[in-house]
Amino acid sequence: MTEPSEQYPAEGSRQHPKDTAPARRPSMARTAAAGSIGTVIEYYDFFIYGSAAALVFGPVYFPNFSSTAGTLAAFATFATGFIARPVGSLLFGHIGDRHGRRTVLLISVLTTGLATVCVGLLPGYDTLGLAAPLLLTLMRVVQGLGLGGEWAAAVLLASEHAPPARRGLWASFPQTGPSVGFVLANGVMLSMTATLTDEQFRTWGWRVPFLCAGVLTLVGYLLRSKIDETPAFLDLTARRTLVRAPLARLMRHHWRRVLLVAGAVTAAYAVNYAATTWALSQATGRLGLDPTVMLFCLMGAMGVMGLATPLVAVLGDRYGRRRLSLVGCGAMALCIVPYLAMLQTGQVWMILAGTSMMLLAVITMLGVQGAYIPELFEPELRCTGTAFAYNIGAVLGGALTPLIATRLATTAPGLPWGVAGYLLALCALSSACFVTLPDTRKTGCFPGAPSAVRPTTADRPRR
Repeated sequence: MTEPSEQYPAEGSRQHPKDTAPARRPSMARTAAAGSIGTVIEYYDFFIYGSAAALVFGPVYFPNFSSTAGTLAAFATFATGFIARPVGSLLFGHIGDRHGRRTVLLISVLTTGLATVCVGLLPGYDTLGLAAPLLLTLMRVVQGLGLGGEWAAAVLLASEHAPPARRGLWASFPQTGPSVGFVLANGVMLSMTATLTDEQFRTWGWRVPFLCAGVLTLVGYLLRSKIDETPAFLDLTARRTLVRAPLARLMRHHWRRVLLVAGAVTAAYAVNYAATTWALSQATGRLGLDPTVMLFCLMGAMGVMGLATPLVAVLGDRYGRRRLSLVGCGAMALCIVPYLAMLQTGQVWMILAGTSMMLLAVITMLGVQGAYIPELFEPELRCTGTAFAYNIGAVLGGALTPLIATRLATTAPGLPWGVAGYLLALCALSSACFVTLPDTRKTGCFPGAPSAVRPTTADRPRR
């Protein structure tokens, strides 16, 4: 006899056995791989764009600007990707709640992948004139749109297929995407700069990593085309309970939860971008560290972060996801000042150890969000709610932190206490949001909402 926790569809489905085809256990390894490869591709695309913006986009697409102004203009196009992410979350969230999670996964991987390849093929200002930077910005917007929908659909694919007792573990694999994508993107960029002359790299070498995204995109699309739709969405379709306007219903009934989730993830994104983007600028600028050495430090720390993600998720399955989220917030708060002190030493091994410590604290919180955030929204609105709330928090924490930290770090010599205070305040904010959010460990999915599909007694975890 099948254990209740292993039944499909999950989440207290009320459907009659005749309403759908007999459920079968999906291959969770294949399902997790299909979700994970998309997030790897998305963040690979995201990071190589940032590297190219720092290295070559200024002279290629903004040659009439000064060196500094050209770099700033290139980073401005990079920032448009952050602005587009919430818009993409609404667009793809609607598609996911109306037409299925699998549909979003197929469209999002093509959207971002093809936009990245187009950047690699886009002629420079010398050929197209003003159209070149305009098209570059357009491609960046398309990248951001795809990234805004990718993460939510990937974690829903894993979490809605997974047995409840292992939901956190399987939903954590898409969470490794940023780490793997960062290491892969910077590894490719470093290999190009190491094997080519400066002239070769600036002429054509920088385009190779963008064109490689085409191969990754094809692999991701083929893998995702073979997966099944999630049991939760099939259940909604069978019961004819799909919502016509998911966003309107979400904001009418659950806007407070959206704001709480956004506030909850803000600190992790702020600390993450402080330890990567801002720290790279700080170490190579004010501290005079070689950029290649600093990138190797960041790649090593990101590798540690990726390896720790499944372990954190298992702990979330065992002890509760909200509890791990609060532990992660506390760990980030405790590590901020020691990390900044280690960064200020300018010593490679101290920076590697400090960054690894900081990112381990970050993943202690972020590693369980792939299962926890979807559990906070009812199945009819889950894709829209998960995508929108998560991306609002990502924008608030990720887009603003490098700018704010750079400004605060220049106000006084020595340890940047202003940066520490800013990050500590965000950790306190996120902790308060997690305390306010419900604990899903005992109540099952989507606690405390009148329109929820409540879990049955059999679906709830045994004591």
